[in-house]
Amino acid sequence: MAAELATLVGELSPYVTAAVGAYGAAVLARAHEEVADVTVGWGRRMLQQIFGVRPDEDEVPETVIELAQAPDDPDLQAALRVQIRRVLAADEELAARLRAMLAEARAETAGTGTATVTASGERSVAIGRDNSGTIVTGDHSTGFNR
Repeated sequence: MAAELATLVGELSPYVTAAVGAYGAAVLARAHEEVADVTVGWGRRMLQQIFGVRPDEDEVPETVIELAQAPDDPDLQAALRVQIRRVLAADEELAARLRAMLAEARAETAGTGTATVTASGERSVAIGRDNSGTIVTGDHSTGFNR
């Protein structure tokens, strides 16, 4: 069961991390009903299932607040995964609901033909599909035609 939960949490992670990155600590509030990005929307709904809807940021779990402040920090992402795994280990019904949500999310995002691509940090590059051109991220680069 522990390995199965670890797999489930790992599969939920891209959704919930994207939601925390987009909404910050307000991710558990009901106020954000319009969601532009499908992945972020699914992540937000998953987090609300896991932690409940929280109208006040004082009630938001510390791991969510910390990740909201540094969404690209892999240690904080891991801390949130551990907390989610603990919650799911204590509630098999919730784990089953999240498995169903994950299947719906995959079906919805796979059918769009789009991918969520994130570039983070100075001079980062993100490519959603194929690239046939040169990508330069540094100063005084050579080896390409201008």
